[in-house]
Amino acid sequence: MGKFKISGKWLLGIGYPQGPAISVAMTVINMHYKYSSEAAVKALLLQVLESPEQFLEHEFLDKVAVKLHKEEAPERKEAALLAEPVPYYTYGSAFIDEGTRKQMNNAMRLPVTVAGALMADAHQGYGLPIGGVLATENSIIPYGVGVDIGCRMCMSILDLPEHVLEGQFEKFKKELGKNTVFGVGGELDIEKDDPVLEREEFREIPFLRRLKDKAVAQLGTSGSGNHFVEWGLVEIVAVDNDLNLLPGRYVALLSHSGSRGIGGQIAGEYTRLARELCPLPSQVQQLAYLDLNSEAGQEYWLAMNLAGDYASACHHLIHKRLIRAVGGNLLARVENHHNFAWKEMYEGREVIVHRKGATPAGKGVLGIIPGSMTAPGFIVRGRGEVQSLSSASHGAGRQMSRSAALQRITGHDMRTVLKEHGVTLIGGGLDEAPMAYKDINTVMAAQQELVDILGRFTPKIVRMADPGQSED
Repeated sequence: MGKFKISGKWLLGIGYPQGPAISVAMTVINMHYKYSSEAAVKALLLQVLESPEQFLEHEFLDKVAVKLHKEEAPERKEAALLAEPVPYYTYGSAFIDEGTRKQMNNAMRLPVTVAGALMADAHQGYGLPIGGVLATENSIIPYGVGVDIGCRMCMSILDLPEHVLEGQFEKFKKELGKNTVFGVGGELDIEKDDPVLEREEFREIPFLRRLKDKAVAQLGTSGSGNHFVEWGLVEIVAVDNDLNLLPGRYVALLSHSGSRGIGGQIAGEYTRLARELCPLPSQVQQLAYLDLNSEAGQEYWLAMNLAGDYASACHHLIHKRLIRAVGGNLLARVENHHNFAWKEMYEGREVIVHRKGATPAGKGVLGIIPGSMTAPGFIVRGRGEVQSLSSASHGAGRQMSRSAALQRITGHDMRTVLKEHGVTLIGGGLDEAPMAYKDINTVMAAQQELVDILGRFTPKIVRMADPGQSED
């Protein structure tokens, strides 16, 4: 017998009231009764609707019954916030605005908050600020992770001397345009057989099952906004660099992108569920959290990790195509992701560390901190600083909002800066102009105790989404 999948519209059609029971029933039926016939599922759900009290101890349907049984399931009360924010350390305090501080202070008043830190590139976001690091007790905040789950930096250092990039400039530019796709609807005609597509989460979690086709279609592509793929030169400056490379200059490929459409939809679905299960005062509603011992919390944890691995697979496919196209060989690779949560130890206990726009910087951990399309990026090694929760900035950080950049920066301004720095841009809008970002050197100076610099990357040919495209 084929699988039968219910929808919210179908449940409304058989008389279920608009509200929490709809989403819970969808999850339960699609998980535990997926091989039952439509008639059998309808009859069962009508019994629960008519007499929910008889199903309060049912193995699977108890969750639906509780939502329908008003007397047994009164409305959840808002969780009380802490009277004062948990103290946290701020890096680059002199150039972080008041709105960002206010967002972080709100996050530090959550009842599950253990510790936090604000990175030097921080600016306002949804819920937790970009550049915010938050440790919680056995709970996960979907908007503390972010919408673009597992957004990732990946650098491949090639066996090509620096003069090859200049001597074959047009070839590198052509292949960069030919082998990358950005933004909404972007798909590539490539083989879609990566192991990430065979993950059991796509089969076992109903919500992820519905995202499988999108994941297949967008594999190996990049998002929009500040996402990029670029050719440049990297100078290894540290003798002890953990990369088995001699100090010197190499051709390198650097990319920044995340989990595409599936990450955004996972974030939206589980934030909605978290807000339903965890009512909070209005000023922190976007920081609703899921208990990791709950079914919803465990589901989100699996979905988040899948999205992170999917983002990594996209980068690896992009790099594989481009390295082959220019005739290079891989010498070393450095990669890390942000917009993610990790189980880590803090003061002797396990906590969940959310890094929304922050780079993992545990002792000895390598990472990439980019600047802008004309500013340098850095290969770094973490120092494991406790007060930063072993974190560092994930870039320079914006000093202008997108709307402000579009109002203040002209095309002439953009072209002048690109020419001054010898950078060729394919795509890209004024909202991503270098002037919209903080000075990366100032940001790096504010976090010297967090990371050691092993190498410096200079962009030369930058590919971004065309102006006006938005993430899906």
